[in-house]
Amino acid sequence: MPPTKRSRAVQGPLAVPPAPPQPTGRWDPGVVRYPDPAVQVLDERFGAYRLAAAAVERLATGFRWVEGPVWFGDGRYLLFSDIPNDRILKWEEETGAISVYRKPSNFANGNTRDRRGRLVTCEHDTRRVTRTEYDGTITVLADRYDGKRLNSPNDIVVKSDDSVWFTDPPFGIAGHYEGTKATPELPHGVYRIDGKRGTVALVAEGIRGPNGLCFSPDESKLYIVECRVTPRVIRVYDVVEGGARLANGRPFVSCGPGLADGMRCDTDGNLWIGFGGGEGVDGVAVYAPDGTMIGRILTPERVSNLCFGGTKRNRLFMTGSQSLYSLFTNAQGATVG
Repeated sequence: MPPTKRSRAVQGPLAVPPAPPQPTGRWDPGVVRYPDPAVQVLDERFGAYRLAAAAVERLATGFRWVEGPVWFGDGRYLLFSDIPNDRILKWEEETGAISVYRKPSNFANGNTRDRRGRLVTCEHDTRRVTRTEYDGTITVLADRYDGKRLNSPNDIVVKSDDSVWFTDPPFGIAGHYEGTKATPELPHGVYRIDGKRGTVALVAEGIRGPNGLCFSPDESKLYIVECRVTPRVIRVYDVVEGGARLANGRPFVSCGPGLADGMRCDTDGNLWIGFGGGEGVDGVAVYAPDGTMIGRILTPERVSNLCFGGTKRNRLFMTGSQSLYSLFTNAQGATVG
């Protein structure tokens, strides 16, 4: 785990104070109703995952565009990126305190942990994937493919064989808001970093705007959001050749008006996906393994990404535009990406 000396209080006009003690973390200070109407059961299968006495909570707000939540159970805290503010933030479960974990972060976006518990991060500005070692030093895992610079690594997962998989659209180099404007040197792609040799391989191409990605619980499938098509599509691939290659890419679901982004699987193989699209769509959409949307979690802001955490891996953390949200569920996050 990175040393705590890297964490410090947030400074400047966008300082984020610790969450004030309140009887509820709801964004609406009115009466909380159980079950929360923001958690919608669309198919009876989702009823098993909704807790009748749990509500969507806003844990903190005042950011610009947050992404890449990752849970550190050994320290009971969550790290997440505030991309335009060029920082990674830390939320502590015990106190609700927010502090800066890293600034500058090189306009970090997606984050995850490897099988040794180390932070692995996609950086827009440096156009690379990095790992934070136990002593806080930074190791570059990938910044080029075929002799050319990566575009702007976006989202990232680590497989049980220690391989690192990430999407590489050009979103972070499209302007100066989430990185530095530059000309792409590579087409949109999805890459795999070998866990033993460190070699980088292109595993999926021809996807227009590859974004969020995650493995099924048994790692036999990889889901990828294609976001530069209308409507957005979640594609699924079979993981073959000992887990080193993808095959049989096909559409899993069409997102309709929903702007799908980051996603994670629970232990039953359901996909929990951050959605945007306006009132009634902003939040999280939950799909069963057969592609049926079985539930929704509505929030007042677009949800960019999410992860499961908490002491039982049953607390869903959602980065929503300018805020951080959570919901206790009866689901548990899968231990794979």
